[in-house]
Amino acid sequence: MNQTRGEGLVRGIRRWDLVAVAINGIIGAGIFGLPSEVFSRIGAYSLIAFAACALVVSMIVLCFAEVGSRMSDTGGPYLYAREAFGPVVGFEVGWLMWIARLTAFAANCNLFVEYLSLFISAANTPVWRAVIIIVVVVALTFVNIVGVRDAAIASNVFTIGKLLPIMLFITVGLFFLNAESFSFATRPDYDKFSSSVLVLIYAFTGFEMAVIPAGEVDDPRRNLPRAILTAIGVVAVIYMLIQIVCIGTLPELATSKTPLAHAFGNFMGKAGASIISVGALISIIGNLIVIILAGSRLPFAMAERGELPQALASTHKKFRTPHVAILATSGVMLALTLSGTFIYAATISVIARLLAYSATCAALPVLRQKSDAPQAMFKAPAGVAVSIASLILAGWLLSNSTRQQARDSAIAAATGLVIYLAYRFASNKRPQN
Repeated sequence: MNQTRGEGLVRGIRRWDLVAVAINGIIGAGIFGLPSEVFSRIGAYSLIAFAACALVVSMIVLCFAEVGSRMSDTGGPYLYAREAFGPVVGFEVGWLMWIARLTAFAANCNLFVEYLSLFISAANTPVWRAVIIIVVVVALTFVNIVGVRDAAIASNVFTIGKLLPIMLFITVGLFFLNAESFSFATRPDYDKFSSSVLVLIYAFTGFEMAVIPAGEVDDPRRNLPRAILTAIGVVAVIYMLIQIVCIGTLPELATSKTPLAHAFGNFMGKAGASIISVGALISIIGNLIVIILAGSRLPFAMAERGELPQALASTHKKFRTPHVAILATSGVMLALTLSGTFIYAATISVIARLLAYSATCAALPVLRQKSDAPQAMFKAPAGVAVSIASLILAGWLLSNSTRQQARDSAIAAATGLVIYLAYRFASNKRPQN
């Protein structure tokens, strides 16, 4: 079978664009609500949970940095798993990552409407909700189709736009801290602490969206490791400072549904609440842009290697973007967002990501032993030990998932396997020219 290798793609994403893509991928909507959720479970120990989660994800990022420095094609975790463990495991990882992108888009796009309704009350009515969602999806799809450079520029703009109100929140909030709010007198039990770290994975994941479109990145083997390591460091510091300000300025943090807006309102009035709400809207849009960017490249990469219909691997003659994959992914995202059925699929989002992360971490020692593997341009310090530790920590987090989440993940994985085998069977039956 002749395979299209995507020569039509343009390497229009530069190093600092990639940092912005990673930050946009990580900072979405979760951090605007999770500070209260985690605090309600374990109080001031939520700071330790944030630090623990940052440590876990940083170790995983180190594995991604080394493995990603070996590859220059599109696909990210899908490609890494395929190279290390073969096409079946690779397809399963790519399939689960694609589902995670779909559910994340649906959840965040609906949340965008919720935040918009704070300014435009009619936004939450059925008709206007549908109109807003359609406009958002169509606009972001258009940006992604007309050129990866345009998508990168848009990502840069929204990264700056989301960080400015967050930094204002932190800078001003640090002057209003109440030291008495930081009480560590009551230790949380193991189950509450570990489940809190698992919840925070939602806020810390998304960095992998920077490695998926490697085929459109300038010198990806050198720039990817630096970009994702820089991004996770910046985000970890920002998240810790956000939690400190929330704990120190919002006595009712445990019950607040919009903790950042509520806290900002406490020390800056209505203007502060409005600023952070606008920041949330900007943050979500920036996140949605890179979800489409990364999400559409997964079926593109799988189609390149003959595992999905070849039409998905085609590139636009003028814009040189994978327009069919973008349209197909955006279409599913639109249907999922409008229907609201994402609630069922969203339960597997974190598990899907952790499984993909585990595959990448396991790929590190495997690729080090493969004599024909591409050379790594970045070597993770104590790489094998970091890989093993990451796998143990990922297993610990997965052990805290519910039976329903495990069941739904198994269903999703089985569906992917059926699609892979069915398409392979159909391809073998197709007459050869």
